[in-house]
Amino acid sequence: MSKLYKRADSPYLWYSASVHGRRVRISTGTHRRRTAERIQDAWDFKLSQGDTSFFEPEETIDVLEYIDQHRDFLEDRKSEQTVLIAKGVLAKFGKYLTGIGIQSIPEIQVQHIDGYMDSMKQKSKTKKNHLGIISRMLKQCVREGLIERNPCDLATPPRVVHELKHRPLNAIDLKAIFKNAGEWKLYYSFLLYTGLRAGDVALLKFEHIDIKRHRITQLIRKSRRVHELPLAAILVREIGDIKGLSGPVFPDLYSESERKLNDNLAHPRLFLQDLLSVAELPKATLHSFRVTYNNLLRDGGLTIQDRQVLMAHTSSETTKIYTHPNPELAEKHLNGLPDFLIEQDDE
Repeated sequence: MSKLYKRADSPYLWYSASVHGRRVRISTGTHRRRTAERIQDAWDFKLSQGDTSFFEPEETIDVLEYIDQHRDFLEDRKSEQTVLIAKGVLAKFGKYLTGIGIQSIPEIQVQHIDGYMDSMKQKSKTKKNHLGIISRMLKQCVREGLIERNPCDLATPPRVVHELKHRPLNAIDLKAIFKNAGEWKLYYSFLLYTGLRAGDVALLKFEHIDIKRHRITQLIRKSRRVHELPLAAILVREIGDIKGLSGPVFPDLYSESERKLNDNLAHPRLFLQDLLSVAELPKATLHSFRVTYNNLLRDGGLTIQDRQVLMAHTSSETTKIYTHPNPELAEKHLNGLPDFLIEQDDE
C-alpha cells in the first residue's frame, strides 16, 4: 500500500511504497494534493503490473550498521544497564544474521528470528528476553519506514518453564552457611534478618542504622522510596558498637554504579553457592535469604500486609494497605525469629 506524505525539507508531496521488502520514496513534483493523488494512482498501477522503471530503490541499511545506530539511539534514552544488556543481545543477533547471509534489515524474516532463538543454548526465559530486545529494535525500524511489519510479531517464543530459582533456606542450609561464612557473615545476617534485597544491603551505610531505636532508614531502589524498618535484636547484637563509624557498612560491595554493584555482588553469591556445594546442599541465591525471611515471618503469624511492609514491597495494588506500618508489632515478630547465628558460636 502506498501513501503520500509531506517532508520538512521539500515543498512537494512525496510518494512512499514498499517494493519487494524495500521502501521507495519519490517526490511527486507537486504540492497540490489532487495532482499528487493522480500521480500516486498511476505509479500504483505500474507497480501492480510489475513496472518499476519509474524509480530506483533506495539503498537499504546494512544490518550491522543499523544495530550500531540503534545502540546510539538507546544511549540517549535508556539507563546504562538497559543499554549494556541490549548491546550484548544485538551484537549476538547481528553475528547470527551475517553468519546466515542476511545483510539488510528488510531481509529479516520470521524464520530468521525463530532460527536465532533455536541457536541459543540459554534457557527459555533468556531467549524470551532476547526476543523482546530484538522486537523493540525492529519496531523502531517500522516507525522509521525501513520495513512494513515487525517479523518478531509472528515469531514463536519458547515455552518458559518456571523454576524455583530462589529456593527458601532451611535450618540445615543456614547452619552450613553461617558456620563457615567468614567475612560474609554480617552481610548474610543482614539479608536474613532484614529481608532486604542484596543490592540494597550492599548500599547500606552506618548513617542509616539507629542502634538505640533498632531501626534502619534506607532508600529501596526498586520502589524508589525511603523505608524505615525495624532491626531484630539478633542483628543488633551482630552489628555491635558502631559509634563514630560512617560510610558503607560493606565497602567491598558498595558502588553507585549499577553495573559495578552487580559485579561486586557476584563475590558473596559465589561464596554462598560454594558453601552449599561443599555441604552437598542444593544451590541457592542471595535472594533466597529474602524468601526465607518472608517464610519465617509467615510461620510466626505475621499477616501478609505487614510482611509486605517489612519487605519494602513494590506492588501498587498493596501500597495503600501498608503506608502506615506498626513497627513495634513488626519488631516483636522479628525478635521471635530463630537465632541461626548464636548456634554457630556455641559449637
